[in-house]
Amino acid sequence: MDMSGKTVVITGASRGIGEAAARVFADAGANVALLARSGDALSDLADAIGENAMALECDVSRFESVQEAVDEAASRFGSVDVLINNAGVIEPIARLADSEPDDWGRAIDVNLKGVYHGMRAVLPMMLKKGEGTVLTISSGAAHGALEGWSHYCASKAAVHMMTKALHKEEAGHGIRAIGLSPGTVATEMQREIKASGVNPVSQLDWSDHIPAEWPAKCLLWLCGPDGDAWLGQEVSLRDEDVRRSVGLIE
Repeated sequence: MDMSGKTVVITGASRGIGEAAARVFADAGANVALLARSGDALSDLADAIGENAMALECDVSRFESVQEAVDEAASRFGSVDVLINNAGVIEPIARLADSEPDDWGRAIDVNLKGVYHGMRAVLPMMLKKGEGTVLTISSGAAHGALEGWSHYCASKAAVHMMTKALHKEEAGHGIRAIGLSPGTVATEMQREIKASGVNPVSQLDWSDHIPAEWPAKCLLWLCGPDGDAWLGQEVSLRDEDVRRSVGLIE
């Protein structure tokens, strides 16, 4: 997949899937705008990638912060062609009866409102251009409740519906909206889940998790014509046929 001349905005780009996606898309020729709260880590990543990367410190829970970052990316690179809504949090893991309302709300601010903010920021310029791709990291938690994850499950379920709503509203105007459910990925989030000791996911062995490069490569694949079969839907990277189509397994 050749992404030369295309600009990709990636939230939560300082580590995990976001960092891997930045490298994969840059290798495919794209300009990458890296958004996250951790400025130092972002700058190091942008420096490692080179001139086609820019680091933009951003808090996705604040629309003004996201809009400013998107505008800076468009100003430097000329447009925004792809948005990858990757930023997300799972801490603090807690049963509903023990949860802190402010902490619970913060997860919604990042996981749900952060995705809305990204979509809202890029859509006007994508619609003006008549094309654009919005890829959002979903989760199996969007479809099945897990102990201690009420905030995460609720936010991911809402994001799933928002992707479907975007497709219904704007598919006819050139906007491609797709969700990606990667399964469990070997990232810092899985370390946090492991440390919690709550629900079966925390009991998984580290070898059970896929590398972050797998969902990153799938995101790139979804930008191509094969992704059209999944418009308005959610792709599960647990599906071996999908893994095979992406080229992750033989």
